[in-house]
Amino acid sequence: QVQLAESGGGLVQTGGSLRLSCVASGRTFSVYTMAWIRQAPGNDREVVAAISWSGGRKYYSDSVKGRFTISRDNAKNTVYLQMNSLKPEDTAVYYCAADSSSPYSESLAIDDWEYDYWGQGTQVTVSS
Repeated sequence: QVQLAESGGGLVQTGGSLRLSCVASGRTFSVYTMAWIRQAPGNDREVVAAISWSGGRKYYSDSVKGRFTISRDNAKNTVYLQMNSLKPEDTAVYYCAADSSSPYSESLAIDDWEYDYWGQGTQVTVSS
């Protein structure tokens, strides 16, 4: 079992930055692919970033590439999302999620349904 708790969301102006953190409980966190997934009202969920268990492979959606950076610290059981140059269209609830199906895998799941552990989400609002 993995329990995930996000923090760091809030209200920021266009062009600003936020850093989201996700702390995981459970000894197996370090072997799973992790992702940040967002959902805006009326929209489908979108995997915006994913990182392999080693940190050696990363994925970014086209909508955030060049602005967001995902990282992880397995010693601290934490995954981060640094968000820069924020836009109003980044407004959403951001979820941290873990894919436990393939531990130690360097492949990255880029569909939300592939993630089986989810946090409660943190709201990010970007004002124009």
